[in-house]
Amino acid sequence: MATWNFDPTHTAASFAARHMMITTVRGSFTNVTGTLEYDPENPAAASVEAVIDTRSMTTTGVTDRDNHLKSPDFLNIEQYPTITFKSTKVEPSADGNSAKITGDLTIRDVTRPVVLDADLLGVGKSPWGDERAGFSGSVTINREDFGLTWNMALETGGWLVSKDVKISLDLEAIRVTETVPA
Repeated sequence: MATWNFDPTHTAASFAARHMMITTVRGSFTNVTGTLEYDPENPAAASVEAVIDTRSMTTTGVTDRDNHLKSPDFLNIEQYPTITFKSTKVEPSADGNSAKITGDLTIRDVTRPVVLDADLLGVGKSPWGDERAGFSGSVTINREDFGLTWNMALETGGWLVSKDVKISLDLEAIRVTETVPA
């Protein structure tokens, strides 16, 4: 089993939630780190750990909304600077190019089991001589399960912010080369 480290310059996490029941608002995090234990010959034995720095939330396109999402009403980034995921089981598809990855997602110190739908995008040598692998994964959560309960009722019915939030992770990982003792 090989160890792979997330390449921070080619890895990002994003989220999407409905706004006012009529549109989707998206945002992203630019500081995502993690490790992957992965062998293409045995994908069921894989494991992954990811850490999202909540302070690296970049943009939803509106500064006031970004600040609100960083506040205690939502992510409370001062008290909870990270979102983490740690896999507990990997169930690869028959062709090995996708998998259901069960694991523990922690947001605001609340941990819940989730199942990510993941895809292997490719594995190959980079121009710099190292081996890289690309993956994408996503899961839809009920944000209220993680203590993110702020909302506002709409005059026309419904809510300002949907309970469902889709979280996506796109990553490029670099295989850690093993050094042989002299």
